[in-house]
Amino acid sequence: MTAPPRRVTQRDIARMAGVSQATVSLVLNNRTDAEVRIAPETRDRVLRVIAETGYAADPVARRLASRFNRIIGVFTYEPAFPSGSRDFFHPFLLGIEEYAERVGCDLLLFTSAPVVDGRRRIFHQDNRLRLADGCILLGREIDGAELQRLNGDGYPYVAVGRRDDAGGPVPYVGADYASAVARLVETALRHGHRRLTYVGMGSTAESSQDRRQGFVAAASTAESARQVSAVAGAADATLDDLLADGSTAAFVEDFATAVALESAARRRGLTVPGDLSIVTLGDPTVPVPTDIVFTGFRIPREEMGRQSVEVLTGVIDGSAGGLQQRLLPCQLVEGSTLGTPDPAVDRR
Repeated sequence: MTAPPRRVTQRDIARMAGVSQATVSLVLNNRTDAEVRIAPETRDRVLRVIAETGYAADPVARRLASRFNRIIGVFTYEPAFPSGSRDFFHPFLLGIEEYAERVGCDLLLFTSAPVVDGRRRIFHQDNRLRLADGCILLGREIDGAELQRLNGDGYPYVAVGRRDDAGGPVPYVGADYASAVARLVETALRHGHRRLTYVGMGSTAESSQDRRQGFVAAASTAESARQVSAVAGAADATLDDLLADGSTAAFVEDFATAVALESAARRRGLTVPGDLSIVTLGDPTVPVPTDIVFTGFRIPREEMGRQSVEVLTGVIDGSAGGLQQRLLPCQLVEGSTLGTPDPAVDRR
């Protein structure tokens, strides 16, 4: 299927007309007051490019232009986008930037928030949240007390990732982890796996809860479906546990742990998926060098970023039509690490 043509943006118009994006915005809004002076030939050139490209201003941008600053805040609970997580956060930011540009909004990254107990906090004595019309919240674990305060203050915000209620329902755009994990478990069962193990990281975040929920629901017909917590840097101990239990398929929450587990199996002369199938439950959160394509799923991070801005602008201008809570499907990856167990091998 042919992808739809990319929407022409104000940035495109500015580049083709050889002017700034601010000038394009002024022409589109028909600003002719004394404080704004645009040469007639410049205005004509911008209008000509608009006509030639068939550009139409996004209706959201039209609604926002007259009543708001058109500034969207971005806040992350991890300090200043740490370098180890940059590969994970980058697609979210790409999606956020793309949709913000489409609706003519600027982005404001809140970086002055203090770090308390290893995590940044929205509310502090120099809180400048109100500089933005609303805010997008990023983080693996978002403080429930701060969400409750945002709800109480009536400040427009959207969380990236499903969040539990906090003094009221939370608007969010998340990934449907439960369905993705369930589909992978069902695939493993069709391959003949009967002893399954979920290898978690001991996290209480909603994203981890959803993954575990999907595993438990889909593995109800398995001979054994258990959950264990991996210890960082202890792949051999995790492998020992899997082999002792006779597990034939491990569903690993953390990508780096899956890579370490595969390496540990290979060092012992075991094969993946021959002796043990390994399924990953999401993208790497830190850069992990590996040439292996693991069976698992990809998180729709760019689209989550785009839709978070779409939802937020609807909350800001009142067009959202009620609470917005969206779960986007994950893309399954048919890798090389899920196979059919050998029935002749007694693994217990």
